[in-house]
Amino acid sequence: MFGNEDSNSNEDSYVERLLDCIKNGKLPEDRRNAMAELQAVVAESHSAQLAFGTMGFPVLFGVLKELDDVEMVRGAVETLLSALTPISQAKSHKNEVQPAMMNADLLSRDEQNISLLLNLLSEDDFYVRYYTLQLLTALLTNSHVRLQEAILTIPRGITRLVDMLMDREVIRNEALLLLTYLTREAEEIQKILVFEGAFEKIFSIIKEEGGSDGGVVVQDCLELLNNLIRSNSSNQVLLRETIGFDSLISILKLRGSTYSFSQQKTINLLCVLETIRLLMNGGSEADPAKQSEKSTNKTVLAQRKVLDHLLMLGVESQWASVAVRCAAFRCIGDLIYGHRQNLDALASKFLGDEPQVEPALNSILRIILRTSSTQEFVAADYVFKSFCEENTDGQKVLASMLIPQPLSLTHAPFEEDVNMSFGSMLLHGLALSEHDGDLETSCRAASVLSYILKDNIQCKEKVLKIEIESPTPSLGTTEPLLHRMVKYLALAFSKKGKDVKSTNSYVQPIILKLLVTWLSDCPNAVHSFLASRPHLTYLIELISNNDTTVCVRGLAAVLLGECVIFNKSIESGKDAFSIVDAISQKIGLTSYFQTLEEMQKSFVFSSAKPATKMNDNSVSDVEDVEDDVASDPKNEDHPMLAEMFDSQFVNFIKNLETSIRDGVVNLYSHPKSDVSVIPAELEQRKDEADVDYIKRLKLFLEKQCSEIQDLLNRNTILAEDLAKTGGDNSSQTEPRPNSGSDRVQIEKLKRDLLEASQRVDMLKNDNSKLENEVSSYKTLSAKIENDLKSLSDAYNSLEQANYHLENEVKALKNGGSTMGSGLNIEAIKAEAREEAQKESEAELGDLLVCLGQEQSKVEKLSARLMELGEDVDALLEGIGDDTGALDDEDDDEDEDNEK
Repeated sequence: MFGNEDSNSNEDSYVERLLDCIKNGKLPEDRRNAMAELQAVVAESHSAQLAFGTMGFPVLFGVLKELDDVEMVRGAVETLLSALTPISQAKSHKNEVQPAMMNADLLSRDEQNISLLLNLLSEDDFYVRYYTLQLLTALLTNSHVRLQEAILTIPRGITRLVDMLMDREVIRNEALLLLTYLTREAEEIQKILVFEGAFEKIFSIIKEEGGSDGGVVVQDCLELLNNLIRSNSSNQVLLRETIGFDSLISILKLRGSTYSFSQQKTINLLCVLETIRLLMNGGSEADPAKQSEKSTNKTVLAQRKVLDHLLMLGVESQWASVAVRCAAFRCIGDLIYGHRQNLDALASKFLGDEPQVEPALNSILRIILRTSSTQEFVAADYVFKSFCEENTDGQKVLASMLIPQPLSLTHAPFEEDVNMSFGSMLLHGLALSEHDGDLETSCRAASVLSYILKDNIQCKEKVLKIEIESPTPSLGTTEPLLHRMVKYLALAFSKKGKDVKSTNSYVQPIILKLLVTWLSDCPNAVHSFLASRPHLTYLIELISNNDTTVCVRGLAAVLLGECVIFNKSIESGKDAFSIVDAISQKIGLTSYFQTLEEMQKSFVFSSAKPATKMNDNSVSDVEDVEDDVASDPKNEDHPMLAEMFDSQFVNFIKNLETSIRDGVVNLYSHPKSDVSVIPAELEQRKDEADVDYIKRLKLFLEKQCSEIQDLLNRNTILAEDLAKTGGDNSSQTEPRPNSGSDRVQIEKLKRDLLEASQRVDMLKNDNSKLENEVSSYKTLSAKIENDLKSLSDAYNSLEQANYHLENEVKALKNGGSTMGSGLNIEAIKAEAREEAQKESEAELGDLLVCLGQEQSKVEKLSARLMELGEDVDALLEGIGDDTGALDDEDDDEDEDNEK
């Protein structure tokens, strides 16, 4: 231990002496020797790197500033490079200080150091420029953020780096590596490089190196190009509008008659195919013009005949590696996705030489059915997915080609399918498993068929009518294609335990995917599926079988749920209520919903890829699948399913699951509309009177309504609980405040309370109406009293006038009027009395009629008030007192007048 400390101390002092000699030495030769020794010790010693980092940078950067002695400058740059290069040690500890990283951090802290290094790139000495580029690359590896920021702030910093691309070959290659590292996730640097003419220089180097046949330099150029255009719309536009895509597509051209593919050529082709995919994927997600730029790039690429080169690499070239063919298929899928012109171009494209010419889609389908590579199947399958996506017309065209073939042709060897149509080849693949027991071919054909049927009800109805000849006469001459796929699903499960091949781990999910897609929003398909009773039985067994994977059980549960929500049948045993009853009795609603929950948490559904993008590393993701499945016992599903079940399909399943839960809740909450059984209690008994029969029916109906309401409440509570708690039992740590029976009782009390409150409201309304009537009658009574009073006043005035007339008559008598005049006066008086009496009698008659009418109204009102429990005498108390008083006063006045 002490020896190591002494050794480190000696190296520290040794490095210090060398630095002092470099800084203060008088003879140039001594300084050069000291620089050489310093470089050697720093490159070999861990402790020397540490010592150099503490005291060496100011000395060496002082040498770089002088620039008088080229040899000293060269040695200083090489020494700095050695200080930033990690030294491999046999025994190293995780927490041990890394001198190279520490030195890189110290050097990058001062922006002047970076500026000084960039200035060295303009030096004439080859080694100075070469070591400077290597030093910047090493600095970028350990401290890339600071270096990127420093280069952006230094005037002409990027320009000097771009100029290195035109330097000698060795320096050019180092500059390519540096710029490739520098442009990763640095959008500003990417834009500046493009404006400095990086595109022209890159394609110039690729052309000099021989295109795809070139060496690793072509690979570096293409990687730099990909960094410049990845998620960068402005750079993609500049490439398209300035250089164009011709130079890029020319790299795809296969030269020579043998089409030899070396390892480096394969890598170069993969890089240029990635470039094409980046252009078709457009800029960043935040760019509002991304979709339009994607469409423009696809249009221009198609105009430059890129589809022909991609088909050559993916379909026609038998010498290309699987990785290249897969990348070409993915590019074809991206090229046609959502682009009408490119879809039509692929649909009308023919491949091969006369007379063996066939449509390109037929050739791709044959590869799907015949390839031995799982990766190539996934990539070619992506072409059909992109072709059918939002392409209703294309789906109809493909579905129209599905015409059943004779039994002899259906089971013909695959070598005889060259002249088959697309539909015949697809049906051939679907029915081939029945002939030789190979379910993988049928599974692949089922995947293609699922894309043809997706979201297209017309295609679903058409394919539903397809009948396939049965190879066993005892089972009938033909059977629906839908039933054949269910048979293959059962066959795949029976072979799973016997066959050790990993292919069976994805056969069932893909066939289930087809069935789920087919039955979605298609009641006729549901009816056809349920037409065979064993289908429902097998599906229930598949969900209950723990030997199957989580994905298979979940998809089977979704398929069974579709038989509920898309079921329009009214036939007993096949309607939605019967399916729900079967789920409840044979699986259990809790277990059923838990199966759906487990599927959403499975590997396949949690790692789904975006719908329109396939990972560039998907080839390696599904490579050596047998080893992957065997090495990861927790992952029961095939890794390929993560590519086949993209996010679009996963979201489709999630939406279906929600609809299934709601459908089950609704079925449990609502009774059947049709009742076919009539209870005996509804029939009239012998010698039973109609009145008694009606009363008994009324009691029976009231009892039935109460029981039905209780059952509905219980079913609603049960369905809601199951829908909320399915698959989530572990998270329920808090007890429920009320049990199901308590909640039912509460609901019943609420109904009783609601009925009572409604009755109270009705009584209040009646009472309010009666009070309004009483008020109106009081008003009418007061009006009548006023009329009586005015009539009484008129009568009194007449009496007074009569009294005055009598007084006048008496005065005339006393005045000695003649007898004849007296008689005349008496006659006039009698006549006046008679007229006054007639008028009074007429008015009194009218008054008596009004009083009679009002008396009848008062009597009816009194009776109604007595029914309501009101005190009529109290209400009428005081009415008429004023009238009585007025009558008394009139009587007194009459008596006084008589006196």
